[in-house]
Amino acid sequence: MACTITHIVLAVQLCVLAVGARTNLDKQSSDFNLSKILPLVDEDGICNLVVEKQGYVCQEHKDAVSWMINSPDESLAFILADNGFDVWLANTRGTNYSRGHTSVDPNDPSYWDWSWDELVAYDLPATVQYVHDQTGQKLHYVGHSLGTLIAFAAFSQEKLLNSIRSAALLSPIAYLAQMSSFLAKTAADAFIAEFLIIFQDLYWLGIKEFAPRGEAAVKLLEDICKNPENNCSDLMTSFTGPNCCVNSSKTNDFLDHEPQSTATKNMIHLAQMIRQGTIAMYDYGSADENNKHYGQPTPPVYNMSSIPKNLPLFLSYGGQDYLSDVDDVKTLLNALKDHDADKLLTQYREDYAHADFVFGENAKQVVYDPLMAFFKLQ
Repeated sequence: MACTITHIVLAVQLCVLAVGARTNLDKQSSDFNLSKILPLVDEDGICNLVVEKQGYVCQEHKDAVSWMINSPDESLAFILADNGFDVWLANTRGTNYSRGHTSVDPNDPSYWDWSWDELVAYDLPATVQYVHDQTGQKLHYVGHSLGTLIAFAAFSQEKLLNSIRSAALLSPIAYLAQMSSFLAKTAADAFIAEFLIIFQDLYWLGIKEFAPRGEAAVKLLEDICKNPENNCSDLMTSFTGPNCCVNSSKTNDFLDHEPQSTATKNMIHLAQMIRQGTIAMYDYGSADENNKHYGQPTPPVYNMSSIPKNLPLFLSYGGQDYLSDVDDVKTLLNALKDHDADKLLTQYREDYAHADFVFGENAKQVVYDPLMAFFKLQ
């Protein structure tokens, strides 16, 4: 049965697809196994391989998958579509599904000359504008992890405001100084300290892609795992926290598609945030270099208190999240303390870790239903 489209949603994860309402609702969740039908990269596209097989109307602009790894009754993209939302999913630069640059090839070093600053300055505004132009409506935004970071930074510069109705930010990341993942902190230290020289050498030699399954990443992980405090037998838990509600059978589906490539420069930028405890633009390492790029000796700061106070925000965070640590979220909420009280809704789940917000079997009941209720009030 077709639903009337009343709201437009753009969902962005770490890491553009339009999904319409489901037309055939008699599919059984137990029949849905993504790993059987979706390879890492497939030219047929996700509309054909995943969405249409579940009985949904789908238009393919560029592929995306993370919001659809669970069954349709547990995946946010399908749940939103079933509730009358027109759903658009976006990829970030560097992923397998986002390499359609019109003039630069991924083998060209300049293709990888970016950090999340460029996602804030160019990619996110272009994506929002594209969806706005296609639909003629303001959007609700859903971000998870890196998807929240680029949204916070953009909002702090008063970007996107003419096209956004509200934003739901799951596992919100703005500050990373209190991150409790020892493995992630060790990785950050490696990038900033002894490995930084190696990676910078590779960077300037033109190897600017950081591929999680590539030689440089494997070498980094091998050295990190030499530290007995790092539990490398369960990397997902060590990085994201003890997820309460992720079906273990879906872990392989997730690992078939994540993590994907990014720019080495982006990894260094995130490491700077962890080490320095700030949310600022990329630090080029010296006053002279920063002056060349910014006209000042230190990188400009993204000021969270500059986010417009009347922008409707839904923030949901978890007590077991090793990446979006509770204390870092409290630092963010303190920066938003003057936000209009009726425009800021926060939700805390003591049992949730980082991946639960996207892959949790009960996420619909505990996160997505309140999220949709919030959207419908805006």
